[in-house]
Amino acid sequence: MTGAMTGSAKRGIGIDPISAEMIRHRIVAIPDLIDRNITKTAFSPVIAEYKDYSVGIVDPEGRLICQCTGGIPIFVTNALGVAVRDGLEVYGREGIEAGDVLITNHAGTMGQHLNNIVMYTPIFVGPDNGELAGFMAVVMHWMDVGGIIVGSCVSNETTEIYQEGIQFRSIKLEKRGQPVEEIYRIIEYNTRFPRLVMGDLEAQLAGCLRGRDMFVEIVDRYGLETVREAIEIFLDQAEQASREAIRAMPDGEYRASSFLDNDGITEDVTIPIEVVVRIQGDEITIDFSGVAEQLPGPLNSGRNGGAVVAARIACKYLLTPDEPANDGAFRALKVIIPDGKFMSASADAPMGGSGYPMPTVIDTILRAVAGAAPERVAAAHHGTYGIHMFYGTHPESGELFKHSDGAIGGWGAGCDRDGSGPFRSNIHGDTQDVPVEMQEAMFPFRLDSVALRTDSAGVGEFRGGLGVEKQYTPLVPMSLNATFERSKCLPWGLNGGGEAKAGYVEIRGNGALPRRFTKGHYLLGVGDRVTVCTGGGGGFGPPTRRDPERVSADVRLGYMSRESAEADYGVVLDGDFKVVPSATEAARRKMTS
Repeated sequence: MTGAMTGSAKRGIGIDPISAEMIRHRIVAIPDLIDRNITKTAFSPVIAEYKDYSVGIVDPEGRLICQCTGGIPIFVTNALGVAVRDGLEVYGREGIEAGDVLITNHAGTMGQHLNNIVMYTPIFVGPDNGELAGFMAVVMHWMDVGGIIVGSCVSNETTEIYQEGIQFRSIKLEKRGQPVEEIYRIIEYNTRFPRLVMGDLEAQLAGCLRGRDMFVEIVDRYGLETVREAIEIFLDQAEQASREAIRAMPDGEYRASSFLDNDGITEDVTIPIEVVVRIQGDEITIDFSGVAEQLPGPLNSGRNGGAVVAARIACKYLLTPDEPANDGAFRALKVIIPDGKFMSASADAPMGGSGYPMPTVIDTILRAVAGAAPERVAAAHHGTYGIHMFYGTHPESGELFKHSDGAIGGWGAGCDRDGSGPFRSNIHGDTQDVPVEMQEAMFPFRLDSVALRTDSAGVGEFRGGLGVEKQYTPLVPMSLNATFERSKCLPWGLNGGGEAKAGYVEIRGNGALPRRFTKGHYLLGVGDRVTVCTGGGGGFGPPTRRDPERVSADVRLGYMSRESAEADYGVVLDGDFKVVPSATEAARRKMTS
C-alpha cells in the first residue's frame, strides 16, 4: 500500500488506500463475472468448454485496466487495447457514441489470425452520457470466418491473409444501441457454422453490455474522478512490482536462440529465432532483430500480435506472475523489432498460424535470462499449440461438424521442483480440455484412450512434466488436419537437465503402413486409428543427483521405464521396483566418471 500512496502522491491524488482497494476489487470482479456468463451462454464447445476467449476493461486511451482471471495470455497482453486504439483512430473519440458496439479482427492492426474477434463497447457516464470512462471488451475465437479450409486458421498452406477468411476493421455491429442488420448478415453468410458462430456472438455481445452497465454502477457509487484515481493507483502498483523484479536481476545483455520446424510451405527450411534481452536498472528491452524474415507460409504475425505479445507474456512469467495483468505491468518493457520479420509481418501476410511460434519464442526469451535469474526460469515446455482438427459430415444431422483440439504436454522443471502438466502451452492460460463424453456425444469418433506418455519428460535432478498419448477411432469418413511444432528443436533442459521428447501424429489403418507426421492434412476412413502424442518438458540439473527413491516412484507410477531409470539416472531396481543401493552406487559412479 505504501507504493500505491507514493504513486498517487506524485499526481496530487487524495484517495485513501482502503477506498482504492475497494474500487479495484469491484472493477476486477466484472471481467470474472462476465467470463462465467459467457461460459454458460456460448453455443460452441471452443468457447463454452475450451474457453478460447478473454474479457477485459480498457480505459479511454486504450490502456488495459484489468482482465478476467482465466484470460488467455495471448489475448489480454495486447489485443483488447490495440482494438480500442484502432477504433479511436478510425472514428475519432467523437465518432464513437453511447450504445455503439464495434468489432475488429484486422490483420494489419491486430496481427493475429482472423478468427480472433475483439468486440467492445464504450462506457459513457454522467449527465446525458457525456463522459467516456472506458470500454468493455471481449475477444473471442470464432470457430470459422470463411477462408479456404474449415476452421479458417488451420491451413498450413495459405500464402496470403485473404485466403484465411473475412476481415472486419473496427466496424459497428450496433449503432446507438440498434443492430446494424447488414453486418449481422455479412457475418452469418461468411462462416460455415452460422448457428454456432451467431450464438457465440450473442454471448459475446451480452458480456460487453452487461460489463458496461456494471462499470457504470461503480462510477455512479464512487464518482468518476475517484474511480480514475483508483485505477491509476493499481496501474502504478503493477509498474512498481515489475520494476522491483527487474532491479533484482543483474544488469547485462543476455542472448538465446532456437528454431521452428518449418512454415508449412518450405518444409525443409527451419526458422531461426535469435533473441537479445537487455536489463538496465529497472528497465528491460527485448530485441527480436535476429528472428527470421517474413515467411511464405502462415506462421507470421504482425508486430502487435507477435513481437509485443511474446515479449509481454515472457515478462509477466518472469517478473510478476502473481500480480494482476494490466497496462502498468508493461511500462518498464521496450520491444525492438524491424518491420518485415515473421513477428512483424505486413498486413497481407498469411497469419493463420500466428500463435504457433509463440510458445517457442517465449521459451527462448526465458532461456536467455536463465543465468541471470535461475530461480525464476524453468526448462523449456512442450512448446506447441499441437492443433489436431477433425471435420466432416455428421451422419445423423447431415451438417458439417468440426472438432478442434490442442496439445496438452509437459512443462519444464525448475531449480527446486519437477515439471508440471500436462497443460496447454504458455500462451493458453486456463484453456481446458473438452470432456471426452461431450466429444463423443457431439462428434462421430471414439476417443479410445488418454494416458500419460512414459519417458516423454526430460531427465534431471528434477525431471520435466510428461506428455500425453490420445487414441481416436473415426466412426465415419472424415478429415484430419494437424500442426505440431518443436519436433526438431526439442524442449531443452537447464543446468545439466535433459531434453524432452517431441510430439507427433500417427495414422494407422486399411493395411497401409503407419504415417507419422507433425504437419499435414489427411482423409480418414472408418476404423482408422489416430494416435496423438504430445511432448514433455525439459529437465533441470544432472539426473545422477535425483533421489533414487523418487526414480523408483516414477517407475512404479509409469512415468518412467525401468530402462530409463538405469540408463539415464543410474538407478538399479529389483523385481519389486525397489532401489538396489550397491548396484545404483556403482552405476552412478560409472556415469559421473
